[in-house]
Amino acid sequence: MQQIRVGVLALQGSFREHMFLLNKIENVVATEVRTEEQLKMVDGLVIPGGESTTMALVAEKWGLLPALRAFEREGKPVWGTCAGLIFLADRATGMKEGGQALIGGIDCLVHRNFFGAQINSFESQLPAPDCLKKEGQELSKDEETFRAVFIRAPAITEVGEGVEVLAKYVLTKEELLQSGHESVIIAVRSKNLMATSFHPELTADTRWHRYFVDMVKEYLSTSVDGHHNRQVDISKTASAPKSSYRPRDLPVYQ
Repeated sequence: MQQIRVGVLALQGSFREHMFLLNKIENVVATEVRTEEQLKMVDGLVIPGGESTTMALVAEKWGLLPALRAFEREGKPVWGTCAGLIFLADRATGMKEGGQALIGGIDCLVHRNFFGAQINSFESQLPAPDCLKKEGQELSKDEETFRAVFIRAPAITEVGEGVEVLAKYVLTKEELLQSGHESVIIAVRSKNLMATSFHPELTADTRWHRYFVDMVKEYLSTSVDGHHNRQVDISKTASAPKSSYRPRDLPVYQ
């Protein structure tokens, strides 16, 4: 069976956590991406949560921004979580003075730090959207919801035509009074791009990662470029630096 190469942008943030969950999925080889050459070797890319301004500065300094934009223009799947969502948005508010470079691609307006500062971070059990459900199978009680971890999280307040809303968060009365919004969008898909404002990589639930892998499979099945359909030499791809692997004393949160 064909191996699927999923890269995780490893400039800063929770890239190890994404690597850990991706490597639990059958026929997936996860690899860290820091250079344009490494980016060319993967079929899909995850942009992790972290500090969006720092990630943007590093990507700009290393000359990665043009390569990242070209990657998504080729139709290759890209998933941004939290800071990665900000990267993929066409428009953003609440930015630091001077703003930051965005890759863009998703026609939406994202509010940076919509949910407040680090001290306001929280988690919630939310109804599982259709994209996480197995077609033709009944959901178990545990599968009816998913655990959403919000850490100084952004939120999407507007989307354009062609952007599919995957999940929303209904605000509490206190949050409604403070923000003026009854609900906000926390997960979207636009063709080959997906973005979530929460952190699936900080849970043991692989469903969001499996959904993204399905997007990569869809891309590969329609690609006529033989480069995208060749087998992966696991002995080479999996031999990433030791930093790629989660230390035993840092388990993914259960």
